Amino acid sequence: MARPREFKTDDAIKKAANVFWEKGYLEASLPDLLDGMGLTRGSLYKAFKDKKTLFLLVLAHYEDEAVGAAKACLTDSSVPDGRDRILSLFAALCAAVAAGDTRGCLLCSAAAGYEMSDPDIAAAVEKGMSGIREGLEAAMNDSPLHAGIPDVERRAIANVLLTQYIGLRVLARSRMPLGIVEQSVDSIRRLLEMDGA
Repeated sequence: MARPREFKTDDAIKKAANVFWEKGYLEASLPDLLDGMGLTRGSLYKAFKDKKTLFLLVLAHYEDEAVGAAKACLTDSSVPDGRDRILSLFAALCAAVAAGDTRGCLLCSAAAGYEMSDPDIAAAVEKGMSGIREGLEAAMNDSPLHAGIPDVERRAIANVLLTQYIGLRVLARSRMPLGIVEQSVDSIRRLLEMDGA
């Protein structure tokens, strides 16, 4: 009879996420993962098969947690103006940097890394990015200030905002001074205050 697994898969994935967040996909070695997850080599391979499979599970978990939270913020109907939702998302980013969070976004870090040459990882990253873009588009659709502009232009603005979001999360990871992040967010606020953007 097989021995029961002595760890919770979700907990192990969260611990692996911290290792990948700190080291990056390529630099996270097997010893790093074993130490960070508190697992033996046999347990890791039995539960997760290999590093790539584990990373894909980490990205899926991150999409559920972090991307899900971003989409919830951007589609929160209790905040009637979608522009306010967008600004809230960027304000939260500033607050995280001000609080000393220099991890950035795991998804954004992966998007900027060599691991994107792997089609499975690239597809997982694109899926997560699409989730954020969909949230931004939904918020733009609920912005009275931008109600009169064509759908294609609202989508274009959502794409610009996604680019800014990714860039700012990467800047946070590079430990760029908070003032630069705040100035960028202030520029986003001014963009969104323009009638028809």
